[in-house]
Amino acid sequence: MIRDQETLNQLITLIDRFVKERLIPRESELAESGSLPEDILEEMKSMGLFGLTIPEEYGGLGLTMEEEIEVAISLGKTSPAFRSIMGTNNGIGSAAIVFNGTEEQKKKYLPKYASGEWISCFCLTEPEAGSDAAALKTTAVRDGDYYIINGTKRYITNAKVANTFNVMARTNPSIKGARGISSFIVEKDFKGITLGSVDKKMGQAGSMTCDVIFEDCRVPAKNIVGAEGEGFITAMKVLDRGRLHISGVSVGVAERLISDALDYAMQRKQFGQPIAEQQLIQAMLADSKTETYAAKCMTLETARKRDKGENVSTESSASKLFATEMVGRVADRCVQIHGGAGYMAEYAVERFYRDVRLFRLYEGTSQIQQLIIAKNMIKGVN
Repeated sequence: MIRDQETLNQLITLIDRFVKERLIPRESELAESGSLPEDILEEMKSMGLFGLTIPEEYGGLGLTMEEEIEVAISLGKTSPAFRSIMGTNNGIGSAAIVFNGTEEQKKKYLPKYASGEWISCFCLTEPEAGSDAAALKTTAVRDGDYYIINGTKRYITNAKVANTFNVMARTNPSIKGARGISSFIVEKDFKGITLGSVDKKMGQAGSMTCDVIFEDCRVPAKNIVGAEGEGFITAMKVLDRGRLHISGVSVGVAERLISDALDYAMQRKQFGQPIAEQQLIQAMLADSKTETYAAKCMTLETARKRDKGENVSTESSASKLFATEMVGRVADRCVQIHGGAGYMAEYAVERFYRDVRLFRLYEGTSQIQQLIIAKNMIKGVN
């Protein structure tokens, strides 16, 4: 649902210009340094990009799902690591508080997330619990006015720079499944938190992930989000929205890749003419354009349904499955169109080829999306 088309157009124009003039020229710097330039971070804060989805009454822009997808597509046209730093504040790091937090929690944390003063992160994955999140072993034991948290979280985005951790922990060990899991807001200054070294990844340099270890970490009981046992349910709500967001980002990346590949094909000559005149090159461009268009249509349609309050569990997973697999195929074709040049770090397509591989893994792997879709079909859930 788009509330005011003119206002949204102005926002998209602003972001498009920021991406083109400020972010794209700094992509190589980000990849080489592995950290976001401080001046870019401050510009993002001043533009309100850390509070895109946070309700207006707490200092954010309160974008609807459809509006968020439009923004995600624009942000997708540059290195994913630029979006990653603010992504947790707008998604998995803050959404649990937006959905189920108390008024006290919302007033304390959301304005700081919206301004970018604080960075949030989402701690669900563990060394032995990823796709099977209900198998997590991190525990939270009640001790008077506190909970004592013990456990290790893995591959946590923005953990190294986070001010708060949204931690999923088992509060009822007698319940082995999802119902025994609760959600907590853990501040970085709480005692008992240790951060691992920054992970060395295949791609997305500049998007920092690391382990977060909790050892007898005392968290005030008032920092539980929702009631005991509701944490995993909240996490699924968070991931449902996050999957649509990643679908939008995948569309944006695909559009960037196609644009770069088309420009190269128009300039690169073989056999006396631009390679864009060769039918096999045209076929790869056409297939990429078609698949990107399909992913965009299904993602926006699902976003509109979600804004209407409809259950879009199946459609969100279908969008995420298709869009993230699609961008992988597009990246592969675009490397092929570039030929040997596509294998060289001099061209952005080489970096994007590695960057987009992650999209099929986080927010639920492609295989998990298949399982969700099939189970919902069997149960007759839309």
